[in-house]
Amino acid sequence: MNKNLSAAAGLILLSCVGLSSCTLGSGTRTSLRLYQPADARTVVVLPGILKAETSSQTVKNLNTAYQGESNASNRYAKFADQATKDGYPEVAKLFRATSASEAIHRNNHEKAILKMGGKVEQFELKPVKMEPTAATLQEVIRGETNEKDTMYPRFMAAAKRADARPAMRTFWFAMETEKAHARLYKTALDKLSKKEPVNYYVCNVCGMTVTELPKEKCPVCCGSVDAYKKIK
Repeated sequence: MNKNLSAAAGLILLSCVGLSSCTLGSGTRTSLRLYQPADARTVVVLPGILKAETSSQTVKNLNTAYQGESNASNRYAKFADQATKDGYPEVAKLFRATSASEAIHRNNHEKAILKMGGKVEQFELKPVKMEPTAATLQEVIRGETNEKDTMYPRFMAAAKRADARPAMRTFWFAMETEKAHARLYKTALDKLSKKEPVNYYVCNVCGMTVTELPKEKCPVCCGSVDAYKKIK
């Protein structure tokens, strides 16, 4: 480390006084390497504290994702009912598949929160606005696009900085699956008037949603094809 960290601030590092343990507000314990300047009035803290802070942020992100996936699963189940009423049984099947998939993401996020020593925050499901199926498909395409392009990449980056493996795993599963959901919704919208029969399968491990079973293993979690469930 450069001993002359900031001439303007007058911080001159003399020696490492060793490892010290402190407890953060979240209850997470971390080891910090402290350096004592000559005037004994300022302590410079190295990146150990930063990792703890990013871990705390990752738990917050997990709770945000947990709530988002909970709401998505609930919305999609209701959208499936509306699609059936509108005369689109295949779209209804797709919404049942994505509802099941988002429930898997929700459960994976919850497990990651607990593994990281966090607490699952209480919340209420948002009311669901019902619209004709064509308009609903446009809406969910926008939502899935935001998740795959913006939200989950940002959450993944924070989890990597914190080296939070449980969070990285569940964010990866969700992010890759949301890409598939966006494609499936786009295809369903484009073919809405054709009402062609389609099969949907959901991986019970990562939530990946496909129209044809993988030949060997899940492309996202690399689990067995046996983990896939056909949605009716």
